[in-house]
Amino acid sequence: MTRMFLAVLILALAAAPLPALPPTNVQTLEDATEVLDELAKIPLKSIPPKLLAEANGIAIIPRVVKVGFVLAGRGGRGLVMAREKDGTWGDPVFVNFGAASIGFQAGVESTDVVLVFRQRKSLDRLLDGKGKITLGADVAVAAGPVGRVAAAATDARLEAEILSYSRSRGLFAGVSFDGAVIRPDAAGNERYRSDAQAVKAAAALKNKLVEMAKETP
Repeated sequence: MTRMFLAVLILALAAAPLPALPPTNVQTLEDATEVLDELAKIPLKSIPPKLLAEANGIAIIPRVVKVGFVLAGRGGRGLVMAREKDGTWGDPVFVNFGAASIGFQAGVESTDVVLVFRQRKSLDRLLDGKGKITLGADVAVAAGPVGRVAAAATDARLEAEILSYSRSRGLFAGVSFDGAVIRPDAAGNERYRSDAQAVKAAAALKNKLVEMAKETP
C-alpha cells in the first residue's frame, strides 16, 4: 500500500507545473476573458445571464493550481471587478488566491474559478485594498446554479453571498473552496494605473461580461 502511495505522489509531482513568475496584469486579464469565453461556449453549464445582470461583483481566478499528497496547497492570481452605481463594470482589482488543506488526497488539478458576488459587504473589503476574505468563514459560498433558464430566484443556494463556478482540467480528491483566502495584490494594482495595454485588456473583459449578462432567445 505504501508503494502505491509513493507512486501516486511521484506522478503528481511529475505532472505539476514548474515554478514560474506570476502572470502579468495583461496576462491575467486575457486569461480571465478566456475563462468567460469557455464558459459561454457551454450554455447549459454556464452562469445564468440573470445572475450576472444582477451581480454586484465578480472574481475570476484563472488556472488555480492545486497539488499535494495528504498536505495540499492551492494558489492562483486573478482579479475582482465591481459593478458601479450606473450599472457599468469598474476597473479590475488584482488579487491573490490561496489555501492549504490536510486530508487523504493526492493529485494535481488546474481549475478556473469564478465567484459571483451578490452583495457588496465582502466585495468592498477587497476593493479598498485593506483586507482579505476567507471563503466559508468571513462569507458564505455556495455552488451556483447553471444554465440559461436556471430557476435562480427559487434556489435555496442563492441565500449565500457568493456563488462559485469552476472548470477543472485534472483530477483531485477533496476539492473545496472553504478556507481559501483572497487578498488584494497591492503591487499589481499600482502597476495597472499606468499600463495602457492592461486598461485595453480590461475593456475587453468588461464587454464580455456585458455580453454574457444578456438573455438569449
